[in-house]
Order: sequence, then structure tokens, then C-alpha cells
Amino acid sequence: MSVSFQIRSSQPRDQGLILDLIEPFVQQQLLIPRSAKEVSDLLEHGFVAMDGDELVGFAAIEIYSRKLAEIQCLAVSSQAHGMGIGTQLIAACLAKAKEHQVLEVMAISSSGDFLEKCGFDYSLPGHKRALFYNTGGN
Repeated sequence: MSVSFQIRSSQPRDQGLILDLIEPFVQQQLLIPRSAKEVSDLLEHGFVAMDGDELVGFAAIEIYSRKLAEIQCLAVSSQAHGMGIGTQLIAACLAKAKEHQVLEVMAISSSGDFLEKCGFDYSLPGHKRALFYNTGGN
């Protein structure tokens, strides 16, 4: 299948399409479940990949402070994998972080190899590492 796509800022009208796109990834436990409200909150700093009228990818950057932002909800439809869509969505998010002068961007993913190809690393300058504790809460 050939996909020609355009990356653009996400808009409120994309919300339902984004929820549909991420659902299979949620079912596979590759993405955390998102409510309509949560997706709506991500739209301001989100980007979609469109193949004509079809949404084939989404990612957003959640800006916590000038020090830290996080890539959220990266998803590319299965028929569009391997076409550079994820890389371009990540690039758009990183450009938004630079625009807001954010110092560091993190990403939590099961696709570490992909993120490393996009310039992410497992350590921060000065050999700092991020550690996480799972509370088990919803």
C-alpha cells in the first residue's frame, strides 16, 4: 500500500479519529487508555499525519515546564508503518518543544529502538537516568 501523507497540527475535529486510531494500540497494551477529555487536552500540542482524508498517525507533546516535556500517544496505523510517519510526528513534537524552549523531552515507549533512531537516549547529560515507580493506580 502506498501512503502519501501530510503532517499538520491536530484540531478539535480530529478527536474522534484519534481515539479510533489509538484503540487497537490500547487493546494490545502498547498505549495507555485515553478518555475523550485526555485526547482533547493533547490536541493543542498535537500533530496528525493525514493521507488525504484518512488519519494515519498522531503524536502530541505534553509540556510540563520549561525543563521537561513528554511525547504522548504516538500511534501510526498498521498499514502505514515503516513510511517515516512516526519519525516526522516525533520531529514535529521536538520542534514544538524547541519553540517553547523546553530543555529536555522524554518518551516512554515499548519501541526503544525507534526512539533511539529519533535521537533519544537512555541517559541524560551527566549520566542522569529517569527511574519510575508504578503505584498500580488508575
